[in-house]
Amino acid sequence: MEKMFAPERRKIILEKLNEKQRVTIKELSKEIKVSEATLRTDLTKMEGDGLLQRTHGGAMLAENSDTEISFSTRERKNKNEKYSIAKKAVELISDGQCITLDASSTALELARILKEMQIRLTVVTSGINTALELHDHPDITVILLGGIVKRGSYSLEGSLGVNILNQINIDLMFTSANGFSFESGLTDFSVYEVELKKAMVNASKKVVALLDHSKINKNSIASFASLNQIDTLITNYVMQDSEIKKLKEQNIKAIVVSADENIH
Repeated sequence: MEKMFAPERRKIILEKLNEKQRVTIKELSKEIKVSEATLRTDLTKMEGDGLLQRTHGGAMLAENSDTEISFSTRERKNKNEKYSIAKKAVELISDGQCITLDASSTALELARILKEMQIRLTVVTSGINTALELHDHPDITVILLGGIVKRGSYSLEGSLGVNILNQINIDLMFTSANGFSFESGLTDFSVYEVELKKAMVNASKKVVALLDHSKINKNSIASFASLNQIDTLITNYVMQDSEIKKLKEQNIKAIVVSADENIH
């Protein structure tokens, strides 16, 4: 059998956990056809990354894994930073453009700023909250992508809404992610949400990543945008020279903002 790489194995493990909540090493070994020792190493590494909790003879979904953290909790996390990043992102938007916003809490901050502006836009989004935030604006046309409503969240996932994307010319996509790394680009937990995000990335002329410091140099399970698909990265993470150099090599423009602690 063809050798499966660790990221692929880990993706399968996480999919199984999302499906069943708990798995045993024995059943994983049968299914993935690798030794139990290899799987123990995988599970230990994944536990270290906060993706799961080890149990006797297997693993279960981590109680506090990001897959399970509710949207309202994520929204409160690093709120000032997200606001500062969103405020900077608005500067990239011009009157008359068509933009997409993912279902992240950072994109919701961006929508809240747009709501107060006099601007004419078409906004395509996979975020239910984001659509509701903007739908009263007299000059913003909101298109909500169809899909499955994700439990514990206000986002849509799956590929049901993808056809709409083929009919629209999108200038800019604003997206956050669970993690950003130089190896994997932008990554997320939900394999199903990633499907929709990939389609959104492919349909957009430019992709702007909105990432607070907690997301940088962190890998999640499934990649939805490789480095060569990202145009701009807005973050409050203080970049090292070597990291700035790597981004420049990939033609990614890095915009570093400082979060104002007095923002509420």
